[in-house]
Amino acid sequence: MKAGDQRYWIFIIAATALVTVLHFLVLARYSPLVVLEELYYVPLLLGALRFGMKGALAVYALVSVLYLPFFSGEWTASPIEMADRALHVVFSGIFAFTAGFLVDRERRKREQAERERYLTGVGMAATTIVHDLRNQLHLILGYGLRIQKGKGDIDASVQVMVDSARSMERIVDDVLDFARPVRLELKEEDARAIVGRVHELCAKKAEEKDVSLSVDLPVDPTPVVVDGEQIQRALVGLVNNAIEASDTGQKVILTVACRKTHLVIRVKDHGSGMDKETLEELFTPFFTTKKGGNGLGMSIAKKIIEAHRATIRIESRQGKGTEVTLTVPYKDRGETG
Repeated sequence: MKAGDQRYWIFIIAATALVTVLHFLVLARYSPLVVLEELYYVPLLLGALRFGMKGALAVYALVSVLYLPFFSGEWTASPIEMADRALHVVFSGIFAFTAGFLVDRERRKREQAERERYLTGVGMAATTIVHDLRNQLHLILGYGLRIQKGKGDIDASVQVMVDSARSMERIVDDVLDFARPVRLELKEEDARAIVGRVHELCAKKAEEKDVSLSVDLPVDPTPVVVDGEQIQRALVGLVNNAIEASDTGQKVILTVACRKTHLVIRVKDHGSGMDKETLEELFTPFFTTKKGGNGLGMSIAKKIIEAHRATIRIESRQGKGTEVTLTVPYKDRGETG
C-alpha cells in the first residue's frame, strides 16, 4: 500500500473511532434522542472517493462493527430505538454501495477516455513518424537515382542524402528518447557553467536570426546536483524555441537565481507568444506548430526536468512573449532510473 493511502486509511479509521466515542459520550450524558449517527457518512464518503467500492464497503464494515454496541443494553431501550439503529445500518450500507458504485463508474469512464486518447496519440505518432521518415527516404531515393543515372552534381546529391540520413537519425533518436526512461548520472555541478554552455550552443542560432541572447548569472558559484548534460539538453531546446519565437532585434534572456532550497532558471523571450490552446497542448507528444518539427522536443525536456524532481512552468501571452521557469532542487531528490 502506498504511503499516501496508508495515511488516508489512518485518517478514516481515526475519524470513525472519534465519531463512535462522541456518540457514546453524548448518549451517556444527554439523552438517547441526541445522536451523531449521520457523521458516520463522512468516513464512508471519504472511503468511496479514495478507494471506490472496495474502500466504501471496507469502511462500512468498520462502521457497522463500531456501531454494534448501540444495539444492546442502555443504548437501545425500546423497539423504536432498535428500529432506528437498524435503519441507520441499512441506509449507511445503501449509501456506501451507491457512492462506491458511482466512483468506480466514473473512474472506468475516465480510464476508457484515457485509453482512447492514448490510442489516438499512438496513431498520430505513428503517422507523424512515418510521414517524416518517408519524406527523407524519398529524398535519399531520388538523389540516389540521380547519381545512378549520372545526372546532376554528385557531391551535392551525396550531401543531400547525408543530411536526410542525419534527419532520419534525429527522428529515431527523439522517438527512442521519448519512449525510454530518463537515466541520470547525477553529480554536483556549478549551474553557472551549465547555463554558460547553453548560451554558447545557442549563440549561433541567435546570431543567424539577429536575436540578442543574454545571460544573467549569480556572482558566486551555484552548486547543484544534476545530470549536467541532460539539463543542458533540456535548456538548449527551451532557448532555441525562444529564439525561433523571436523577431529580428528582439531579446532572449536566460536567468539563474538562487533561492533557499532550490535554483530558479528562467528563459524569457519577447516574441509572438502562444494562445491558450497551444499552451495547453505544449507538452503533448507529437504536437507542434513548427514546420519540420516532430513535436517531441518539449515532451523530452519535461521528462528530463521531472526526472530531476524539478518543475517547469510556462507563462505566455500573445504578442507579449513567453517565460519558462524551471525550479530545480539543490540536492538530489530524484531517481536515477
